[in-house]
Amino acid sequence: MRRLRTLEQTELLAYMGKWLVISSAAAVLAGSASAFFLAALEWATATREAQPWMIWLLPVAGFVVGWAYDSVGKPVEAGNNLIIDEIHDPKKVIPRRMVPLVFIGTVMSHLFGASVGREGTAVQMGAALADQLTGVFRLKHADRRIVLMVGMSAGFAAVFGTPLAGALFGLEVLAIGRMRYDALFPCVIAGIVADRVCIAWGIHHTLYVVPFVTAVTFRTVLTVIVAGFAFGLVGLLFAKATHAVGGLMKRWITYAPLRPVVGGSVIAVSVMLLSTERYIGLGIPTIVAAFQHPLAPWDFAGKFAYTVASLGSGFKGGEVTPLFFIGATLGNALAPLLSLPVPMLAGLGFVAVFAGAANVPLACTVMAIELFGPAIAPFAAIACVASYMFSGHAGIYHAQRLGHAK
Repeated sequence: MRRLRTLEQTELLAYMGKWLVISSAAAVLAGSASAFFLAALEWATATREAQPWMIWLLPVAGFVVGWAYDSVGKPVEAGNNLIIDEIHDPKKVIPRRMVPLVFIGTVMSHLFGASVGREGTAVQMGAALADQLTGVFRLKHADRRIVLMVGMSAGFAAVFGTPLAGALFGLEVLAIGRMRYDALFPCVIAGIVADRVCIAWGIHHTLYVVPFVTAVTFRTVLTVIVAGFAFGLVGLLFAKATHAVGGLMKRWITYAPLRPVVGGSVIAVSVMLLSTERYIGLGIPTIVAAFQHPLAPWDFAGKFAYTVASLGSGFKGGEVTPLFFIGATLGNALAPLLSLPVPMLAGLGFVAVFAGAANVPLACTVMAIELFGPAIAPFAAIACVASYMFSGHAGIYHAQRLGHAK
């Protein structure tokens, strides 16, 4: 018996040593790529804001990005869904071209005013770079699944500055209601290392302040459950609307590069006519303001519409930061109706709409703790789980599988 225990511990040490090396290597690549990506996004945003006329070039930028993907990017066009599919059914290493294509495509989208995020780009770069280690370490299918999850966790952790939420995201996003615990140690290492690497490059993440959280009482718990239902419904509508618009664009416009031309034209004209600049790009200033004072109650709907139009017509980026915007401003609007503090409900909406739209309640609960502090933990868990339950089985990632029905 003692020999068996010794053998088991030896094998565990070997396993942990192996993944410490592989996960750290992948995290260095993902964290560095995310750092340069975030710096590029900061430049693109500042340039666009200084030159408002650049929005008129959004259709041209959309055509260029669409043409690049149509010409050389078809093998990686599925983005996050390709990565999830490869984890479920490993076939071949993700082409390296995914990294420059999604990097340049997302920066161009932000430079000229599309309403897209950044998580999709970081996750794709992290997974694609991590997958290049498959040959270096001669990984088999089972280990390749883990290294792809490691890359997803590293990219998510680095781009948002949330190492533990990043680790859980890579474990939780693959299947609704099921997690892969065999990758827990590698993903945790990857999330922590990638976050530290990104910060070492000089990147500073936005701070969101929730100065006060109400006491946990029967009334506040019920109120947060009601808010969670609202967040889940919006997450569900966002996922369905994005897929529906994307499907319609593919049916109406068979030549892929023309889809973002049409979408970009609609966005550019509406922004100039309606002065809705606050709904394009990442929208970080508005997200920060949602934690500070009441905003227009329709802000979440404006960002919803512009993001669905941008993603549905083929612009590259991601859904998560727009979902943060939608959730924070929706929470801001609901706060006076539910008699809860504005910063607290903005914070809950920030994470809970994403939890419902992506079916990742645990990752979002931990994200709330990492971003807003431990005091919000009970309410974050309630809001994220309620949103997850109410959002049904739809989600922003169509490759996500059903592990257990809600």
